[in-house]
This record gives sequence, C-alpha cells and structure tokens, in this order.
Amino acid sequence: MRQESSPTLGPRAPGHYPGRQRNTLIALLVASAFFMENLDGTVIATAIPTMARDFAVLPADLGLGISAYLLTLGIFIPISGWMAERFGSRRVFCCALIVFTLASLACALADSLPAFVALRVLQGIGGAMMVPVGRLVLLRSTPQHDLMRVTSMLIWPGLFAPVLGPALGGFITTHASWRWIFYLNIPIGVLALVGAWLLMPAQEPRSERPFDWKGFLWIGSGVACVLWSAELCAQPVLPVPRIALGLAIGIALLLLGVKHLKHHPHPMLSLQPLRQPPFAANIFGGSLFRMSAGAVPFVLPLIFQVGYGMDAFRAGQLVLIVFAGNLAMKLFTTPLIKRFGLRPILLWNGVLNTLALAACALIGPEMSIGSMAVVLFAGGMSRSLQFTALNTLAFAGMLKAMLGASSALFSTASQLALGAGVALGAVTIRIGEWAAPLLACVQAPDLAYRIAFVVVALVSLVAMLDLLGLEPDAGNAESGTAR
Repeated sequence: MRQESSPTLGPRAPGHYPGRQRNTLIALLVASAFFMENLDGTVIATAIPTMARDFAVLPADLGLGISAYLLTLGIFIPISGWMAERFGSRRVFCCALIVFTLASLACALADSLPAFVALRVLQGIGGAMMVPVGRLVLLRSTPQHDLMRVTSMLIWPGLFAPVLGPALGGFITTHASWRWIFYLNIPIGVLALVGAWLLMPAQEPRSERPFDWKGFLWIGSGVACVLWSAELCAQPVLPVPRIALGLAIGIALLLLGVKHLKHHPHPMLSLQPLRQPPFAANIFGGSLFRMSAGAVPFVLPLIFQVGYGMDAFRAGQLVLIVFAGNLAMKLFTTPLIKRFGLRPILLWNGVLNTLALAACALIGPEMSIGSMAVVLFAGGMSRSLQFTALNTLAFAGMLKAMLGASSALFSTASQLALGAGVALGAVTIRIGEWAAPLLACVQAPDLAYRIAFVVVALVSLVAMLDLLGLEPDAGNAESGTAR
C-alpha cells in the first residue's frame, strides 16, 4: 500500500532512507558554508594593524570592514526565504557561493579602505544567502527521524569559528600576508559550488509573490541599527548616547516591520512559524541562550589577559579547551537526546550550563590550570549539547510550506543573538566595573570579569523560562526518542 506523505518536515516513518548519504554530504556542505560565513566575521580582527598600514589608514578605521560585513548579513538574511521560493534553492545557494567567493578574491586584491569596505558588503550579501538557503534544502530533503543527526552537523561552525578566527588571522598575517585570509576562501568556495551543483536537488521556483520592499526596509534597517549598537558596545569606552539612539531606532523600526508583516498579504518574511510553540521558544528563549554563549569567547580572553595578566598565547590555549569540550560532546549528544528526550535535556542541561557559566566566576590565579581546564571543558560540553537540542527542536513538526520562512527567521534571530552576545559580554563587564567598588573590592582587578560571568549565567537561566512551557514529548519524533 502506498504511504501518504506528511505535510510536516520529511517522512514520519523511520526506516531506510535512500538519500541518507546525500543528506550527510549536503549537511557537511552547508556546514562548510556556515564556517566560511562565521569565520570571515572575526578572522581579520588580528590582521587590522597590518591592513591599516597597507591602506595607509588608522587601525580604528578598519573596524568598518568587520562592521560592514556583519551588518550586511543582518540586513539580507531575512530575504533569503523569499529568494529561495522565488528562484529555487539550489540556484540561489550556488549564486551566493559565487558572489561570496568572487568577493573574497576581490577583498584580497583591494588596495584602499573604501574599496575593501564595499567588497565586504558584497561578501556579506553572498554570505547572507548561503546558510539559510542551505539549511532549507537540508530540511526539505531530510526525513523527520533523521533531523537531529544532520542538524547537529551545522552546530560546530558556529562554535568553532569565533574561537579559531582571531588566532587563524594572526597566524596567516604573521607567516604570510593578510590577503591570504581571503585567498583561502577561493578553493573552499569552488569545491562547495561543485558539491552543491552535484548534490542538491534542482528545485523549481515555488512562488511568484512580489517582493515586499517596505517589509525589507523596515526589518533590514531595524536589524542593522540593533547590530550597529551591539558593535558599539565592544568599544573600550562605551558611547552610551549613540548606543541608546541606535537601539531605540532599531527597536522602533523592528516593531513597525512586525506590524507590517502581520497585515501584508505577501510579507517578505512570514511570522506564521512563531505560532509553533517549539519554534517560538527557540526564537525567544533560545536567543537568550545564544547571547549568553556568544558572550563567552568575548569575556574569557579578557579575564585571562587583563584580569590575570596572561599572555595572548596562554589565554588562547585555555579558550580552545572550551572548543575541545564542544567536540567531545558530539560523541554523546545523540544517545543522550534519544534516551531522555529534548525537553528534559534542555531543562536539566540548561541548569548545568548556567552552573558552568557561574563556575567561570570562580576561575582565578589561585586555581590550578587543571581545575580551570575542567570548568572550561565542562562548559563547552554543556553548551554544545544545548545548541544541538535547540536546533533540533526549532523545526519540530514544522509544515513544509513554512520551512522557507522558518529558516530565514531562525537565521535572522541567530545573527541578532550573535551580535547581542558580544554586547552582553561588554555590558556585563561594565556592570562588573561599576559594582566592584560598591563591594569594597577595588583592589581585585579581576572582580569585574567575575561579576560579568555571574550576570551572563543569570541570562542563561532566564532563557530556560520559555522551555518550561513545552509539551513533554516536544521534538521526540525528530530526535528519535524512544517512547
């Protein structure tokens, strides 16, 4: 008897799936694109002094190169769903790879700051299309019971790239040239393009709905203002008036954009996926978790170098222990989630993650390197498990018709959380600097960073409130949890 296909994500019945190997390769392909996109957001940070000399500008001016790229990602990610529906997923993904790769080549050949910034904008446009559209292809071709396995492959780039980026950029700049930072994208981009054309199914355009220019302007401008304010938070001296103005304008634009999207007959970005409780919990509570996780790579190097006087190399080694924990957890993630289910894992592991963040406040010169390593390794394991569980939950039971909008919404929220994570780290340090004298501990230079970790841990704890309302069996079909 012919089996009916499900309107939700993938086939419902487990069993042999002929495209399993292809889905694995597509997942690795999208993960590679995700890695390039994330890496290029941070990799030039340590190359800025050398690039400034070549461009004959001040190092501070090179911050435009980082900001232009990250802001462009935030502006154009929301339209990725419409692009995929209008022109076909494989076509858009391949074009995005071409734009990103050619822009990387042009960045390597740039001879002035204005040209470099303009090319970083072009690179950001390509990057904005790669991951949401690639994830959409994966979601459409993956059976429901196999979702956790393939989505877990998309986690490591987001965990690894922020840690590896500055170190890799410094190594390349020291031993070769900063231009090789961008040359390295070319062979990866070419291989990814060939792989995408061979592996991804050729999907015809699914919609001819017109482009919602007003929605794009409201949402894109709002996201840009919020991310710009987050960028300002990372400056040594906080420009509070500019941050407040940027946030106020950004939030106002986003509210206007949401109102427009709710009433427009063909919105640029449908908000219907938010009616699904698992997805809504992922967007709101999940974003708070991602903010707390994003603050860690920002605060840890500062507490080691500024608070404890370590050199950059030793601080970098300790930060890499966090990533070692991320990788080690991959061996246990699937068995744990299948055994206990998504909701229990998210709640209990959320508590462990909060405790691990709070434990970072106990790290100090008096603690042995071994004890530090245990705290950092355990925190890395906990955050890796939480990321995988959240990403699996996000698309649980999602209707196929909503996959384009849900992928774009998910990527937009993740991009905002990424920027907000750095801002959270910077703001919590300022809170610590303000609170330290009140605690009569002015002589403790590391106290501000300890307080920062306590605040970040509290944010992680608040993130769990959304998860409490989930159904006990939420996401069990996607995770393969035994009933």
